[in-house]
Amino acid sequence: MPISLSDLLTADGLDLEVRGTAAVSPEPVQWVAVTELEDPSPFLGGGEVVLTTGMRQRTGAAQRRFVESVHRAGALAIGFGTGLSLDRVPGPLVDEANRLGLPVFEVPYNTPFMAVGKLVADALSADHVGQLHDLLSGHQVLAKALLSGQGLEGLLRELAQILGTQVTLHQYGALIYSAGKSASPGTTWHTTPIATGLRDRCTLAVAEPFRAPDLIAYAQSLISVELNNQARRRVRDRAVNGQLLADIVAGKLSGPDAVHRLRASGVGTDRKQLTLLVEVAAAQARSLPSLPLPARFDSAVTAILEERLVILYPDGDSAELAAALSSYLRDAGLTAKVGVGGAYAEPAGLRWGYYEAKEGLLRGAAVNQPDRLSLASLLMASRDVPLADLAAEALEPLLAFDTAHDADLVATLETYLALNGSVAKVAHTLGLHRNTVRYRLSQIADLSGYDPAVTADRVHLYLALNVRRLAG
Repeated sequence: MPISLSDLLTADGLDLEVRGTAAVSPEPVQWVAVTELEDPSPFLGGGEVVLTTGMRQRTGAAQRRFVESVHRAGALAIGFGTGLSLDRVPGPLVDEANRLGLPVFEVPYNTPFMAVGKLVADALSADHVGQLHDLLSGHQVLAKALLSGQGLEGLLRELAQILGTQVTLHQYGALIYSAGKSASPGTTWHTTPIATGLRDRCTLAVAEPFRAPDLIAYAQSLISVELNNQARRRVRDRAVNGQLLADIVAGKLSGPDAVHRLRASGVGTDRKQLTLLVEVAAAQARSLPSLPLPARFDSAVTAILEERLVILYPDGDSAELAAALSSYLRDAGLTAKVGVGGAYAEPAGLRWGYYEAKEGLLRGAAVNQPDRLSLASLLMASRDVPLADLAAEALEPLLAFDTAHDADLVATLETYLALNGSVAKVAHTLGLHRNTVRYRLSQIADLSGYDPAVTADRVHLYLALNVRRLAG
């Protein structure tokens, strides 16, 4: 480190003698300035030792003004060279320095000013070289942590150790990583933005005080590169997993083949997997493929399917996980809905959970828990059955008639089924006469070929309406 004033004054071979009573500062000397100006303050930056022979300071008043100007500039001390203009340090200069608390020392004739300057310069140079060595060593440590498999967490752990404080990384308003000793309440944090190419408000925060501040810029670039690499991996993996889930949901992949491919993607089919489905506003859909998730979802497998983010999480508290996910999405600035499916094992269970979560999204709340299981929902989850064709066969005549005559047959049918076939309740709900309701039901039977009053036909119409609703 730079040489301190006290060490400079006691250095061997310089024979420097302290004059006056001012306390010697332990602060490091930043430079040595040699001057014969009456007022050198415009050329001083603070922290220097000022050397002079007093050639232009012939009067006591001039000597006092010189001391005042040096003190005003923030210098650490005055070194007065004797044996040239004066044989000793003048009394007025010492008295003014004592009054201002500025140390004064005598530089004997046999000690050239250059020797004092060289000692300070060598110390500064050695300190600079040491700082560069420490900085390069820090670069190597951080790069090694990142490239040796420790990843971002290892990099931040090493950074916290070098800086001697706590470091945290935030993305989308959530704490992604934290390393180092915990900062005390009221700690001031130094924050540095991390460029990721996303609108994620990613920041590195370092608790003050800390060592090696120059290392933060290098850590900033490494973190940026790693986060971008992680984003690219998420986009790739979610696309691959999305195709796999699409085949399973469509019934194209099942049995041992599905089990093998799911395990290769990190989904354990021997234990239950909770399905969470995230749907965002259309303008924000492009953010889902690369969207990072909070650390608590590290054990989850994610995919993009039908422009939604699918999260398969080892069985847990669905309500708590969905609420945490919804809060995270809100803090990330996304207009999002979370659909929750049940926790099931095996490929068929994942298929079932996906349809539960998808059906839940139709309710439109921020968090949508799954409804009770039903055989009707199970049937609609099966793409092996041509439900869309069966639904179209039953409902298209009704929809066409409604369009042509503004008849509200489909709305009447939905209300009738929702109210368990009560004509009286339908009439009250829709503000119609009971005979009008009966007439519409007869029209539905004639046009569709299915009579809502017959149980088997009623089930068929109920399924057709739900298939239409799921299709959007």
